Amino acid sequence: MRLFLFRPLCYNSPMITLIENATIIPMTERNLSLRGSILIKDGIIDTVGEHAAVKADEIIDASDMIALPSFIDAHTHLAMVLMRNYKDTSENLQDWLSEIFPIEDKLDDRDIYEASRLGAAELIQSGCTVFADMYFNAWNTVKAVKEAGMRAVIGQTFMNDAADAEFRIRELAPRILEEIGSDDMIRLDAAVHAIYTSTPDCYQRAAEWVQERGVRLHTHLSETRKEVDDCLSAYGKTPVELLNDLGVFQVPVYAAHGVHINGNEMDILRDNNVSIVHNPSSNMKLASGIAPVKLYREKGINLALGTDGASSNNNLSMVKEMNIAALLQTVACMTPAAARPYDILEMATAGGARALGLDDRIGTIEAGKEADIVLISTKDVNMTPMNDPFSAVIFSSDRKNIDTVFCRGKKLLEHGELKTIDKTEAIRKTKERWEDILRR
Repeated sequence: MRLFLFRPLCYNSPMITLIENATIIPMTERNLSLRGSILIKDGIIDTVGEHAAVKADEIIDASDMIALPSFIDAHTHLAMVLMRNYKDTSENLQDWLSEIFPIEDKLDDRDIYEASRLGAAELIQSGCTVFADMYFNAWNTVKAVKEAGMRAVIGQTFMNDAADAEFRIRELAPRILEEIGSDDMIRLDAAVHAIYTSTPDCYQRAAEWVQERGVRLHTHLSETRKEVDDCLSAYGKTPVELLNDLGVFQVPVYAAHGVHINGNEMDILRDNNVSIVHNPSSNMKLASGIAPVKLYREKGINLALGTDGASSNNNLSMVKEMNIAALLQTVACMTPAAARPYDILEMATAGGARALGLDDRIGTIEAGKEADIVLISTKDVNMTPMNDPFSAVIFSSDRKNIDTVFCRGKKLLEHGELKTIDKTEAIRKTKERWEDILRR
């Protein structure tokens, strides 16, 4: 643990920000919180807890604030905010997809760009500065991410077979990489949709591409009972067993959902360092089931948290997702001890950073890490009295309590106001795009 460590940084005229008098949850040690300050120099955390006298460019009095690592949405489909509140009474995931895929066939670059800007704004307002995306024409999402000043792990989507995978690698991935350029806040991973839309050789080609580039593979995994049963019928193996036998887990993998997975499969995931991204709102809305989060934790599997897309949630609030994740596990296991506040908060911060391979840069508040920090106000009625800051964040807080959000030391939100995206314009343009889509 590197609390109270002073690390002088060699910058020319660094931008210095001092956050004073905060209740700090550094996420470096279980249930640790402390009262103190955070000193940021040129986007890097310099000291935590105590600091020498320093002349800062900005001093923030956080006396009524909880300071913690900003949240990480480890699985979403950002541009699907377009389909928010659309087809909300489908029978199951497969029925819902049959309604969604025809709409997606109509989408163009401008639709995805405008929707991505709106989605980015929504994430920032809920204290999130990092997301892992799985969607098509992703060069448009990259543009929106750069405007928002966020981080992102963008997915080059893969579906169908190996021949289609080759096409995407040859024709589509270069467009995304060109848009990313030298921006080290954005990375391109492989995003293979699912066993039921992607053939085994598609998964293998995507995994080869991941290995060639030194990145990670993102996929949906065992989301529904039907997915598992169909895989058993087609291959005589569960999705976890199939991907393991194909060698997919030989590259770093973070898998969304993991609802229907047994103990032996959990051993496979643990032994291959596969991270599971829990998406409780989407799993409940589409009646997919309840992921065995408590068992995953007991097995030593790294857990992250995701919102999924706004069409199956129906929002992108990490604050809400943490609350639902805690309550769902409590009732599923019939004990409040199944989802302690620290465990849920870890999924949304340090666990998400580990899943995305960003834990050397973000996910905790400690000297040397990049300053991705959220300040949560405790002054409103729903946060009074605070008592336990961990419980306050998980069970009491709301998006309205998100006061200020930093990403690498830059403010994306200040006193609840977006600083990088014009929210009114994003709302208007997304509405215009949706109305146009419905006319096509």
